[in-house]
Amino acid sequence: MSTQMNLAYDYPLLSAFWTMLWFFLWIMWFVLLFRVVLDIFRDDNLNGWAKAGWLVFCIVLPFLGVFVYVVARGKGMGRRELAQAREQQEAFNAYVRETAGGGRSGVDELARLADLRSRGDITDEEFARAKTVVLSGGAPEGRATSVTSTPETPDTSVGSTPGRR
Repeated sequence: MSTQMNLAYDYPLLSAFWTMLWFFLWIMWFVLLFRVVLDIFRDDNLNGWAKAGWLVFCIVLPFLGVFVYVVARGKGMGRRELAQAREQQEAFNAYVRETAGGGRSGVDELARLADLRSRGDITDEEFARAKTVVLSGGAPEGRATSVTSTPETPDTSVGSTPGRR
């Protein structure tokens, strides 16, 4: 048998270290390359030809293209990344506010009701009923609120307990 078998002890520790270092540098290189390409497309200040030129430069001469791009436009890369992160955070916060609070607080509802009453769209009785609903946090689920009941008269609709509001 003339085939040589490589064993683990034939690969020294320093060689293993250098192999891991080159592997991680290679991974970092691809991460940087993809970030540069994404930044080229994200940049609104560049027109189509400039984006195409940078992209061709990064593809034809990848090491030189990426390093020149980072030197020439690196500060802008950070600003664009930060702006995108802020936009995403603001969109998330708006979504959470909309989902959690329905977009309106009790104060907003009371102001809207007062405006409707001042315009004459609702009567004083309707305003008082709506105000009690807003101040109580809304009607409990599973219980129908009667339109004709007022705070002075208990709600005697089906499924409700007399005297409890």
